[in-house]
Amino acid sequence: MKKAKYLTKVTDINKLYLEKIINEGDIVVDATMGNGYDTKYLAQKVGENGFVYSFDVQEEAIKSTAKKLEKENLDKRVKLILDGHENMDKHVEKEVSCIVFNLGYLPRAKHRIITKPNTTIKAIEHSLKLLKPHGVVSISIYTGHEGGMDEKNSVYDFVKNLDQSDFDVLECGFVNQINNPPQLVLIEKKNEF
Repeated sequence: MKKAKYLTKVTDINKLYLEKIINEGDIVVDATMGNGYDTKYLAQKVGENGFVYSFDVQEEAIKSTAKKLEKENLDKRVKLILDGHENMDKHVEKEVSCIVFNLGYLPRAKHRIITKPNTTIKAIEHSLKLLKPHGVVSISIYTGHEGGMDEKNSVYDFVKNLDQSDFDVLECGFVNQINNPPQLVLIEKKNEF
């Protein structure tokens, strides 16, 4: 039997954390739907009694994700929202246990449509307010495209200044990979405030 590799992709590493964070019945957010893989994963994790809000600004992302969810009979527990993640506070009114970001661009699509520092920081600010105590914001940061390093720097500047009495911030990344390997940042909300 072939052993699974856990340290090859930032998304796989993220799932090692998410397995401990997300429980059946939770409400969660996919802030950057893309091709819908995270949305599908989150819908499976929250189970029949949970719910997923999933955001993207591209219609092709909505269509692709809707097909995936319907095929797996998961579409009833997900709301697909054609809007930017910076507007999540207009769509999500309940406390959530986890919010997942994959920053960059939609793979196999137009690389000129990317997440941007100003809207991402606004979305992270909303995320921190939506989190219930001990909820987690997970941010996978891809930097190998134009504007990617600016967004990473903006995210790092923001999270470095979060009050440690309110949040714990963990950084995880590949140190021996070339070509701007992705980084993972996890923010856990400690208490109500």
